[in-house]
Amino acid sequence: MPRLSVAQWGWLALLAIALVAAQIDQPYPDVAPLHHIPTLLLLIAAPWLLRRWPISNASLGCVVVFFLLHTLGGRYTYTNLPYDEWYRSLTGGDLSAITGWQRNNYDRLVHFAFGVLSVLPVVEVMRMGGLKLRGALWSALAFVLAVSCLYEIVEWLLGIVLAGEMADQYNGQQGDIWDAQKDMALAALGSLVSIGAIALRARGTRA
Repeated sequence: MPRLSVAQWGWLALLAIALVAAQIDQPYPDVAPLHHIPTLLLLIAAPWLLRRWPISNASLGCVVVFFLLHTLGGRYTYTNLPYDEWYRSLTGGDLSAITGWQRNNYDRLVHFAFGVLSVLPVVEVMRMGGLKLRGALWSALAFVLAVSCLYEIVEWLLGIVLAGEMADQYNGQQGDIWDAQKDMALAALGSLVSIGAIALRARGTRA
């Protein structure tokens, strides 16, 4: 199996540093492990996974950027990520007032980012298995839809198991009965954006 490159170790180190930093003065210690343990397990398994499926540095960057966004959201339970406070401290303005948002929409951003950032790694892995580009792109779309669905099911099951406030903090539904459907739709939209970009680039390369 090939060895990991310096760049790959750098991406993994960046995620590891972010994961440790997210635990400093953790504001929601009861919920944090539910968000961060999967990322820790991924980091532990990453060297083996990257030797088994040697994706490009760009694809690994996509994976790490997504988990960096997730790690930031997990620190604040998504629902409480203080982007309004950060925006106010930088500009003096009110982002929610400007956009008209009635809820914390960081979770929407991360679901969209999941769709955008998942496509390239999945396409590369599928191409390693012998699929042509069209089949790999369809596989990427199926992957995003399936994982999004499974994630929402897991959220629902955890919501049943956990206590009331803790369940609400983890799920981040914020009173929206259509939260799961919107999250899945945004992930699908994000994947279609990436699929379109990759397809156009491939067409331009052939031209």
